[in-house]
Amino acid sequence: MNNPVSILVVVPTYNESQSVTEFFTRLDAVRQSLEAMYSITILHIDDNSPDSTAQIVRTLGLTNFSQIIRPKKIGLGPAYIEAFTWGLARNFDLFVEIDADNSHQPEDLERLLARATTENLVLGTRWMPGGRVENWAPHRRLISRLGTKYASMALKIPLRDITSGYRVIGRSALARVDFRDIQIHGYGFQIEIIAKLSALNVEIIEVPIIFTERREGKSKMSWAIALEAALMVTKWGISRLAGIGIYRR
Repeated sequence: MNNPVSILVVVPTYNESQSVTEFFTRLDAVRQSLEAMYSITILHIDDNSPDSTAQIVRTLGLTNFSQIIRPKKIGLGPAYIEAFTWGLARNFDLFVEIDADNSHQPEDLERLLARATTENLVLGTRWMPGGRVENWAPHRRLISRLGTKYASMALKIPLRDITSGYRVIGRSALARVDFRDIQIHGYGFQIEIIAKLSALNVEIIEVPIIFTERREGKSKMSWAIALEAALMVTKWGISRLAGIGIYRR
């Protein structure tokens, strides 16, 4: 019998004490339900949350679990890069990105994994048949859809949810990314990773997901983070039109 596919589920947090108990309990239940097909390890990476997020997660007694506590809040991009580097050194086959605020449903993971290979990226997509967003005001929906449309057009990457943070990246694809060249620390990191993988001709598959607005805690999205992403996407778009590499500084 072949060994199960090894999967690292990376969960970055900062001040998510109100949501992590429910989230990690659900994620661990999914892990156990899939253990015949997949060997799933959960890696929690926390930016030294002052609300004791990391300590709460440790008390849950999860199995197949590791935790990295960083000295301070540095940003989503650096957190994922540290986690990816950790996982690549341990030879995981697939890498999962997921948010801990219960907006991403752990129960959707099986469908994403079913389409994943070590060579591709599977993108959890809200804006496609079968996908949906729950409990968002109309203006939030409009901003999200316009943002992903703008980024897709500027970078000429025809995806319906390029900003989605729920995804599975294959080891071979991820290993080709030069993390030293990453320019965005905030949520725009998700766009940048897709842009890099697209430039490497990595296959990207869209799978519908259900996104639910958080019930507890506070969103980490800010105007500064959104502006960082918008400015970089615009810069890359201009570079693309000028015929130079989008990562040229």
